Amino acid sequence: MKQAIGAVAVLVRDYGEAIEFYTRSLGFNVVEDAQLGEGRRWVLLAPPGSGECRVLLARAKNGEEAQAIGRQAGGRVFLFLHTDDFGRDYSNMKRRGVRFAEEPREEAYGTVAVFEDLYGNKWDLLMPRKPAPPAP
Repeated sequence: MKQAIGAVAVLVRDYGEAIEFYTRSLGFNVVEDAQLGEGRRWVLLAPPGSGECRVLLARAKNGEEAQAIGRQAGGRVFLFLHTDDFGRDYSNMKRRGVRFAEEPREEAYGTVAVFEDLYGNKWDLLMPRKPAPPAP
């Protein structure tokens, strides 16, 4: 059996402002943008080079959902954006106005810095540490 997470829904106020942030500030690509009727859309985004999990933009449809915008994980880091070049992506994101909550740091699992999306959801920009080669 093979399974994979295809998408993670992120609550947004407005499709247009969310698409602009994710494409301009984070450099994501629009994978699909389909009208579903009654103002609803199926909007899938992905970082460049990604072949797995997507971000599904889900416009809040009621007050309860609207209150959760930007706090889907209760203030904790919600999503993890992996990179193969931390310095490149950190610099590009800062230049495009992305708000980082901290300076980059080295952890046992890799180089990481927390940033916020336009609604305040916390993300990790993470370059995972390469596993050590096996001992001879």
